[in-house]
Amino acid sequence: MTEPRVQPDPAFALLGLYETALPEVYGYLLSRCGDRTLAEELTSETFLGAVAACRREYAPPVSTGWLIGVARHKLADHWRRKEREERGLRLVHDSAPGVEDPWDEQLDALRARQVLASLGPHHQAALTLRYVDGLGVPEVAGHLGRSVHATEALLVRARAAFRRSYEKGGRDA
Repeated sequence: MTEPRVQPDPAFALLGLYETALPEVYGYLLSRCGDRTLAEELTSETFLGAVAACRREYAPPVSTGWLIGVARHKLADHWRRKEREERGLRLVHDSAPGVEDPWDEQLDALRARQVLASLGPHHQAALTLRYVDGLGVPEVAGHLGRSVHATEALLVRARAAFRRSYEKGGRDA
């Protein structure tokens, strides 16, 4: 009688990648959220989520790029959670501006980052996914759990809020 073989945990594939992928994932998250503590928490959530995904029947191939994708989802989930919490505390009243005009000014990168951080999480998420990550509107909509039309309207409002705050020196979101 042969003894049953013990199958190795499929999550062990992450072990070999962990040391090289950790700084990449953390750096990706930190550059988008600007908060070390949040980036550490989301990095942890990313690797825990990756372990769970590796243990599923049809697990995806493990790579740093795939982990960055998991991190992007964790960050979008964080922004959605944060927006739901803020929405529960206040009544949101946004009005969409009439016409969008091109912005010819050069942006100061540090000030732009500060202005982005001062915006609400829904605006941060939309602008970061669209303009920092370079995702198309349908992809942004998918990450935010919104329709394409609602995402387009959100982007219009987010750009307007960013521009208002930027022009005031980043003091007002």
